[in-house]
Amino acid sequence: MKRVTLVTGAASGLGKEFAKLYAHDGHALVLVDKDEEGLKKVASELGGDIDILPADLTKREELEKVFDHCQSAGYFVNYLLNVAGFGDRCDFQDMAIAKQLDMTEVNCNAVLYFTRVFLTDMLKKDEGHIINVSSIAGFYPGPYMCTYHATKGFVLLLGESIAYELRKTNVKLLTLCPGPFNSAFVSKAHNDYTFSKIKPVSAEYVAKFGYEKSKKGKTLAVIGFKNKLTVFASRFVSRKFIAKTSAKTMKKDA
Repeated sequence: MKRVTLVTGAASGLGKEFAKLYAHDGHALVLVDKDEEGLKKVASELGGDIDILPADLTKREELEKVFDHCQSAGYFVNYLLNVAGFGDRCDFQDMAIAKQLDMTEVNCNAVLYFTRVFLTDMLKKDEGHIINVSSIAGFYPGPYMCTYHATKGFVLLLGESIAYELRKTNVKLLTLCPGPFNSAFVSKAHNDYTFSKIKPVSAEYVAKFGYEKSKKGKTLAVIGFKNKLTVFASRFVSRKFIAKTSAKTMKKDA
C-alpha cells in the first residue's frame, strides 16, 4: 500500500499550510476540500505527488467517497489531518439552522468518521499520526457562537479519549487547540469583533506548531502562553463567569 498524508480543508488557510509542510518533507498527499479550483491551485503551487479530491464534508456519502477512493487507490493513510471546519457568530435565536447542522457535520462528524475509518489500517501496521484541529473555544461556553464552541468541545473530548485508548500503540493522535489565527474563517464566521479584540497569529505558525507537536507524539497542544494561562485559570472561576467573559469577546453589547 502507498503511504499518503490526507489533509481536509486543504484548499486554503490552515489546511494549505499543513499541506506545504508535509509536501516539503516529501509526503505523497491527498488533499480534500469542497473548493475544487482551490485544490487545483494548491496542487499546482506545491508540485510533487498530490491527489486532489473535491468533497462536501457536510454529506455522509461524500465522506464515504473519500474513504472508498483511498481504499481503491491502495492508499495507506498514515498521516491524517482533520483541518476542515467553520464557525458562525450570531445570536442563537437568529441562527440559520441549516448552517448550524452543516457545521456539526463538518466540525464533528467528518472528524469522527475519518479518524475511525483510517485508524483501522494504522493499528494493523502499528504506525500513524492523526491531527484533529479543535480550538481554545472547545474549553469554554461561547454565547453568540455557541454551535462552534460546542463542536470544538466535541473534537477536544473525542481526541483526548481516543489518544488514551491508543497510548500503548505507535499510533498518535494530537488535538490541536489554537486561538484566533488569520484565515478565511473570520469573514465566513462574521467574527471581526473578536479579531479586533485579540491579535491573531498566522496560519503558518499554527501549522508549524502542530506539525512539531505531532512529530513528538503529543496528545494535546494549546497554542500561545496567554491561551494556556486562560485555560489553566478557568479551573478557578465559575462556568457562569466564563460564559460572561467569553460573550464579551464575541459581541460589543454582550
